[in-house]
Amino acid sequence: MERWCAPPDEADATVLARCRGGVLDVGCGPGRLVAALAARGHPVLGIDVSRHAVERAVREGGAALCRSVFDPLPGTGRWATLLLIDGNIGIGGDPAALLARARELAAPDGTVLVETAGTELDERVVVRVDDGRGGHGTPFPWARLGTRALLAHGGRAGWRAVEHWRVGGRRFVQLRRG
Repeated sequence: MERWCAPPDEADATVLARCRGGVLDVGCGPGRLVAALAARGHPVLGIDVSRHAVERAVREGGAALCRSVFDPLPGTGRWATLLLIDGNIGIGGDPAALLARARELAAPDGTVLVETAGTELDERVVVRVDDGRGGHGTPFPWARLGTRALLAHGGRAGWRAVEHWRVGGRRFVQLRRG
């Protein structure tokens, strides 16, 4: 949670450096990457299902909408870069469906930058947010993928890996249309 709300760190900087053209940050949370990309002059839009996170992203200087990645979105088929960082490959609990949707959203020469789990796994779970004061949100489906599982799901959805890297214990993969 601290990293999610903090300014971009060294690992995030490696992601930001790989962003090209218009960027869609899927599951942008409070907008640390959206704000950093906007400050660099990128056309960028963050989307998140949390109204509070979107409000914070906008306060931080980014453009953001309270929407699911599976809702109609502006720029469909034209995003040069999509971000699935901070484990957001897990959104919806179905990585294959998420990667297929990313293919619809991305430009023909677009890429997806994905952060994977630190271990090799391919799991589906139901989670809920704990507010730290004993309150719990509504359960929702989530997935966690290691790099091998991402490559398998990505290949079936028409993506191929063009780069893998690690920074500070975090793992990333850049996908391009296969």
